[in-house]
Amino acid sequence: MENSTGLKSSLKTRHIVMLSLGGAIGSGLFLGSGKVIAQAGPSVLLSYILAGLTLYVVMYGVGKMVIHQDEHKAGMAGVVAPFIGDHWAHFADWVYWATWMAVLIAEEAGVSTFLAMLIPGVPLWVFALIVAVLGTAINLWSVRAFAETEYWLAFIKVAVILILIALGIYLLVINDAHLGFVADTAQKVSTKSTAPSFAPNGFSGFLTSLLVVIFSFGGSELAAITVAETENPKVAIPRAIRGVLIRIISFYVIPIFLFLHLLPWSEVSNPDAASPFATIFARVGIPHADKIVLVIIVIAIFSAVNSAIYATSRSLYSRIQGSNSYVGQRLGKLSKNQVPTNAILVSSFVLFIGVLLSAILGDGFWQFVAGSISFTITIVWILLLVAALVLYFKYKEVTNWFVKLATLVVLIALTIIFIMQIVTNPWTLSVFALVICLLSYFTYRKKKA
Repeated sequence: MENSTGLKSSLKTRHIVMLSLGGAIGSGLFLGSGKVIAQAGPSVLLSYILAGLTLYVVMYGVGKMVIHQDEHKAGMAGVVAPFIGDHWAHFADWVYWATWMAVLIAEEAGVSTFLAMLIPGVPLWVFALIVAVLGTAINLWSVRAFAETEYWLAFIKVAVILILIALGIYLLVINDAHLGFVADTAQKVSTKSTAPSFAPNGFSGFLTSLLVVIFSFGGSELAAITVAETENPKVAIPRAIRGVLIRIISFYVIPIFLFLHLLPWSEVSNPDAASPFATIFARVGIPHADKIVLVIIVIAIFSAVNSAIYATSRSLYSRIQGSNSYVGQRLGKLSKNQVPTNAILVSSFVLFIGVLLSAILGDGFWQFVAGSISFTITIVWILLLVAALVLYFKYKEVTNWFVKLATLVVLIALTIIFIMQIVTNPWTLSVFALVICLLSYFTYRKKKA
């Protein structure tokens, strides 16, 4: 089915649910969970719960905005424009585009590095080229091809986490209660050392972990920009949102709890230690556990690359749709499968120049660009909350006072976090993010009637 944007509404509810879930489960869980635990100790559980509540409030507002609209346009602007105006919607689209372009650049380097660990001896540029061609081809084929790919990539990530939870519970039983189970010494888990306190590094360690966790949940809002290509967005988007908090607890809090209980503090507090996932898998005798976790990390990062191409191309298409200029008309061209071909090619072109930039500027370039994501994703979440509050107060029947109060509290909290990001991050990073914001705001031109 085609809608007023020219895009094809072919995404089903199951795709949107998995897109939202896949966005919340990134490589950070499989690779960086040990580092976050080291920063905050057991208080990291509170960080994940608070970040999950924040994400739920943001996404709840997105769901209400989608339900309230009769016509669904492309991009983030299509969701927020009726509530914060075209100028700020333009700003939101370009900031979101910049966010995902940074993801695209950073994750390409990441997936190439981990592929090189799995298959040593192959130049990084070969892996980067494979990732670029594959990600671009999937998105060019059709939106359904993108959605199916993301569905199964998310399915694999979820399956691995469920296996980890099952194995973790098994290890708890044989280590603490036995209940008739017999385990050899290698399977039993040492818990001789525990964290010295709930927050070993104090409030600053907890706060640092909270910032990292909130950033790691970025990508869940991707469901918001699929509305123009979803068969029944008023059903699919709210359904994907309703389970956000439960999924965060199930796929983040439970595994982290198991790591804290099963692994000695001397091990989980070491940021350079092996992934806790690999350690648990190795304890139960799964061969090549480290390689298995590397494969999962590659899958998670490629999922981010694939989603980044989709998000950047749709944000770009949203901005140039209806333009009378030559460039706008070319970028707005749709293929026979009704995907914005040229917008995809422009957005994914950075993948093809990525290797060259990496060779010239080194790893510091990727780290710098990746650091800017934390700024821009916070700005996007703040704009979504502001738009939701406008909806809530303009149409009082939409929700109750408790939701309004919770949204306002989360908005204030995210604003404080944003200020802290400015204060704590290197000034060069703050200036870079400021330039992105200024360009996004002042490039707005009101469309002629």
